[in-house]
Amino acid sequence: MNKLLVWCFAVFMSCANTPSKTQKSQDMQANAEILISESQGGASRPGFVILKNEQEFQKAIKGGSFTIVEAGKEPTVNYPDFPKNKKVILYNLGEFRSGDHKITEIKSVSVKDNILYIEVPQYISGGMEIQVISNPWMIFAVPSSYHFNSVELKYSK
Repeated sequence: MNKLLVWCFAVFMSCANTPSKTQKSQDMQANAEILISESQGGASRPGFVILKNEQEFQKAIKGGSFTIVEAGKEPTVNYPDFPKNKKVILYNLGEFRSGDHKITEIKSVSVKDNILYIEVPQYISGGMEIQVISNPWMIFAVPSSYHFNSVELKYSK
């Protein structure tokens, strides 16, 4: 009886000490890159889509971008290349009532329990602002070895 109790306790402790599935390394910031980030043109609700090929990538860019043309000049837009050997994600941040919520930096990325966590700098308001509705979005790339079903932004200082 004591041997069975000790064996059960040993099995329980070995399961309790097993770390959760987390993919994180020191060079993750270098592995995650923002390809495009805009403050207008996204969806009104937060969400993500994994872009599978160059055609989906170009459609997402052209569907959400605005081109400003100066008089007498041809419009030029330099689109980034579709990254090879990476997962490309279109992420809509949702709807905001004021301020510029455009993401300009990814501090770190990690995958835990099939959720891709993107750590970005915290947005700090400059005080009184004009009330403008914005729908920011971004396209970023992470290593293709990451497996996830959901994406969450984590704001940090």
